[in-house]
Amino acid sequence: MKKTIASLFFYILSGVGISLTIKADIGVSSFNSLNVALAAISNIKVGTVTFILNTLFLLLYILLSKQKAYLKYFYMFLAIFSLGSIINFFSYTVLASFVLENYLLKVLIFILGTCIAGFATGIVISLNVLPFPIESVCIRLSELTGYSFARFRYGIDLFSVTFSLALSLFYHLPIFVREGTVISLFLLSGTISLTKLGYENRLLRKKLVES
Repeated sequence: MKKTIASLFFYILSGVGISLTIKADIGVSSFNSLNVALAAISNIKVGTVTFILNTLFLLLYILLSKQKAYLKYFYMFLAIFSLGSIINFFSYTVLASFVLENYLLKVLIFILGTCIAGFATGIVISLNVLPFPIESVCIRLSELTGYSFARFRYGIDLFSVTFSLALSLFYHLPIFVREGTVISLFLLSGTISLTKLGYENRLLRKKLVES
């Protein structure tokens, strides 16, 4: 239960980081570029769009799973609901009055947000009790088809970027796939990997001390 509560907390922390990257306004990560574009054309808050899309992936994961773990699905639903809610709260309430005009400051805020989101995501992955729906679907598809997890995950990123650009061009929206997207491509995955490695090393040292 402690791991579940901790995972929910880090889902929320990830939402804070995502909100900062959106506020920086220099582009967002691949999947979030689709969320922001859909929010812009629908007048639905970006956190709500994030929640809806994650819920669709959760439903797909449930359909693809052989053995149903309904309590786990319920907690995953709570986690993505918390993620969407905190993105809305920070983006439209806490950070609403902040105006960033200096480009360097925008870049620094984006890097900070990406590191926070990456750190939180790395901890969630390491705890391994409330996986992210998108990654869960990709893992399951990999198991069913024999294709690599990376192939499906990058496929979702490619679709998100392509569709986001198409929406921006068709509806004359700002382009959300920008320099921030490129920064996120390297910094986010790197932060997740380092966090995961650090967490696992910490657990290993703890086991060695206890033994």
